[in-house]
Amino acid sequence: MTKLPNLLTGLRLVLALFTFFGLATAALLSDTLTPADQFALERWAFAAFVVAAITDFFDGWLARKLDAMTVWGAILDPIADKVLVCGAILGLLSLSPNAAVAIPAALILFREFTVSALREVAAGKGVSLPVTLLAKWKTTLQLVALGAELLVACWGAFALPSDPAVLGPATTAAHALLWLAALITLITGAQYWMQARHALGGD
Repeated sequence: MTKLPNLLTGLRLVLALFTFFGLATAALLSDTLTPADQFALERWAFAAFVVAAITDFFDGWLARKLDAMTVWGAILDPIADKVLVCGAILGLLSLSPNAAVAIPAALILFREFTVSALREVAAGKGVSLPVTLLAKWKTTLQLVALGAELLVACWGAFALPSDPAVLGPATTAAHALLWLAALITLITGAQYWMQARHALGGD
């Protein structure tokens, strides 16, 4: 049982890759696949994303509950989170490229790679940058926003009402969530930057 949290984290990595490849394949081979096959890929990719997002909560909760927190788990968990977010964003952009999604998505990717590099440099100097409470909520908000965007992008695959009175508000809500996630993501990035400057004697 003590290995279960790390197994869930590993599963999240696999599902994240499946999410990306499923969405990318549905987009890139849209002229080759039948509509039924394309919709099936989109549904499976969306389901993989949802399951992966759920494991983000349970692996940490189980690690604390079972007293199974390990160094390997602490390393793998944030990697799995970032792969899931990046895989979903890249898959989403390949399936439904538009500025309302691309700009906040690019801001999120920029922050994730910048903070990862910042952490690596700080670790090389023996400095640890603790995860803030807002940063933990940031990941949850990112996953909820991306889930909403994926649902809108795969709308037809679920045979949901195509009435603009339904799809329009759903799309607006998804975009608003993604922009909010991007804003919170940038704020947490600035927090880490200030932490690093202070710890490394930059102020």
